[in-house]
Amino acid sequence: MTRLNRAMRTASTLALAVGLAVPALAGGYQVETLVPGSAFHGVHGLATDDAGHIYAGSVIGQQLYRVDAATGDVAVEIPAPQGMADDLVIGPDGTLAWTAFLLGDLYARGADGQIKTLASGLPGINSLAYSPDGRLFATQVFLGDALYEIDTRGEKPARKIMEGMGGLNGFQFGPDGKLYGPLWFKGQVVRIDVDSGDIEVIAEGFKVPAAVNLDSRGNIWVVDTARGQLVRISPDGQSKEVVAQLSTSLDNLAIDGQDRIFVSNMADNGIQEVDPATGAVRQVVKGSLSMPGGLALVAEDGQETLYLADGFAFRTVDVATGQVSDIARMQADHLEYPFSARANADHVLLSSWFTGTVQVMNRKTGESLHLLHGFAAPQDAVELADGSLLVTELATGKLLHVSGPEGETREAVTEGLILPVGMVLDGQGAVFVTEAGAGTLSRIDLETGARTPIVEGLKGPEGLDRGPDGRLVLAEVGAKQVIAVDPESAEVTVLATDLPIGMSAAAGMPPSYVPTGIAVGQDGTVYVTSDLENAIYRLSPR
Repeated sequence: MTRLNRAMRTASTLALAVGLAVPALAGGYQVETLVPGSAFHGVHGLATDDAGHIYAGSVIGQQLYRVDAATGDVAVEIPAPQGMADDLVIGPDGTLAWTAFLLGDLYARGADGQIKTLASGLPGINSLAYSPDGRLFATQVFLGDALYEIDTRGEKPARKIMEGMGGLNGFQFGPDGKLYGPLWFKGQVVRIDVDSGDIEVIAEGFKVPAAVNLDSRGNIWVVDTARGQLVRISPDGQSKEVVAQLSTSLDNLAIDGQDRIFVSNMADNGIQEVDPATGAVRQVVKGSLSMPGGLALVAEDGQETLYLADGFAFRTVDVATGQVSDIARMQADHLEYPFSARANADHVLLSSWFTGTVQVMNRKTGESLHLLHGFAAPQDAVELADGSLLVTELATGKLLHVSGPEGETREAVTEGLILPVGMVLDGQGAVFVTEAGAGTLSRIDLETGARTPIVEGLKGPEGLDRGPDGRLVLAEVGAKQVIAVDPESAEVTVLATDLPIGMSAAAGMPPSYVPTGIAVGQDGTVYVTSDLENAIYRLSPR
């Protein structure tokens, strides 16, 4: 038996030990809401109108929303896929313009209601604003670092003005015609003459400034996403004051005609109003989760806890109460947009196809122990008894064995998998893998790399776990159902159907965009994430 097989058998035996003498799973499950859903799928750019509306963008959700600032009621203003908006702005003539970060497009909707593309081919197109004379400017951030002038008629290509600024994120023009904005990677707020290219530092000392806006009195308002602070800088730049301490993972802000300040929080799926005079905070709208993906369940001292990869946060969920607790949040903590999660007694493994990372977290302290980069869209990872990892790569179709002090040794166990997503140990020197592209649940022998299909013809199988009776429970996302599969007989049982799962992926993104997570408790209860509703559902045997 190989070293890898021995590690597999030990790890799988430990994982199954907790399920001894537990009732078997059965069909006909009752579906209940454990954690309620929310309107957004991560909320980013904001804009306001004179009618008391807030317009909010979502990249992953690919929708642009209209929010009633007084009641918090949310409606879809522009549906997917054209509604994808990282930032948005309302022009002097009422034109609504926004940036589709993942697509590299900039859209505008005029007074006639027609939507047209003003610019394309700009990956990471992020922030935008109109100048006082009606010109439109936009920046690339994260997937680029440049400032462009955009033709408002969409007839000419974007004109690059400068690059290498340091992450010019949410910005606005002042009455002086200068651009005021934050440099994300430099911790500075700057003033830019877009015609001469001159850059002047107004204030610094921020940890991660994400957005800048000006009020009617010339005060400069800044959100520091890493510290969760709303900061006011005097018009002359001589004083800087923290007006409100908010939660971290702030994204953007907007100031309306009454100088009311609205701030978005991507981890909370929320928008808050902050009184600029007192710092008092009113929650306009908020969700419990941001973008729930992979799930993992650990039982300890008679209590079961879910570990959730929540896109903009890493969280736990108490299965008895549905209480959600933060372990880490984007920008404030060492975290890289987690989409999938696996857990054992000591560690939680988080995977992100977006950043190509696998992260090993201390399960009890929440400390990040290892952050491994350079994977080709990793979709899932499990830890073996010797500390090495198995990682599925969506982009290459490989199952990798990853070892070494920094995960530097990466050997293919097998290749040719078609969009591998979920993975679970089998206890017999192999792993089970869902192949979303092939519609297959397969068993892969870790010694030979041989792939044996168990069930074929499935519709988009994603999240996968093993129940206490040994059956495999998986999300068949294309059929919007959860099924159980006997790995010996290949018998399939539908546990629940008509579930709100299966968000359509943005163009060019993995089909398993936000993977549907599955975790099974000791009594056979199944937990499933809903990417459509940002919720977690509990499937209980009747």
